[in-house]
Amino acid sequence: MENKQAPVITIDGPAGSGKGTIATLLAQHLGWQLLDSGAIYRVAAQAALEAGIPLEDATALVELIQSLEMHFADGKVWRNGQEVSLAIRTPETADATSRISALPAVRIALMDRQRAFRQLPGLVADGRDMGTVIFPDAKLKVFLTASPEIRAERRHKQLSEQGIYASITALIGEIKERDERDSNRSIAPLRPAADALMIDSSQLNPEQVLHLILQNQ
Repeated sequence: MENKQAPVITIDGPAGSGKGTIATLLAQHLGWQLLDSGAIYRVAAQAALEAGIPLEDATALVELIQSLEMHFADGKVWRNGQEVSLAIRTPETADATSRISALPAVRIALMDRQRAFRQLPGLVADGRDMGTVIFPDAKLKVFLTASPEIRAERRHKQLSEQGIYASITALIGEIKERDERDSNRSIAPLRPAADALMIDSSQLNPEQVLHLILQNQ
C-alpha cells in the first residue's frame, strides 16, 4: 500500500533518454526505493506475447496482469518465479509494451502496483506518466529527453551488449514511431508535467544529469 508520507522524485521521458540509468543513480545516491515502471509494463507485454494474447485485447490483458506475480531485486526482474530480465528488453517486447500501454484498461490495472512502491525513506520513479498521473504530488518532477539519433545509438549499444543485432536506421524509425504513439495515446500521454525540470541529455553524461537534478532537489 502506498505511503503518502514518503517523498517522491519522478523522472519521465521517452525511450532511450537515459531515465532508467539516472533513476538508478539517484536512488542509490539518496538511499531511496526505485520504481522502474517501464519494467512493469514490459513484464506484462512479454507475458502477453508468450501467451499469444492479442495486444489489442484489453480484457484478456487485464486478466493476465491480475494473475502475474512481479518481483524486482538486485537489478533483476522476476515473473511468476522466473527471471525475465533479458526477455523483457528485446525490440519485440519494447514494441508490444508501447502498444499495450496505450490501452486505458491496462494502465488502470497497473496503477496500484506502481503506487505501492512509494515507501519510506522515499521513492525515485521512472517512466512516462510518473509526474503527471501516478505521483502528481511528487516533490521534484524531471522530464529527461534526447534526440532520436542519440537515443538510437544508446539503444544500439545496449542491444549489442546483449548479443542482439539491430539497425541504427531501424531503431531511429522505431523510436520516432513510439514517441508518436506514446505522445498521442488517449490516456496518460507522454508529456512533461507543468512544473517539471526539463533536461536534454543529448550532450550530457549520467553524472552531469545527476548533478543537475541534485542541484534542484
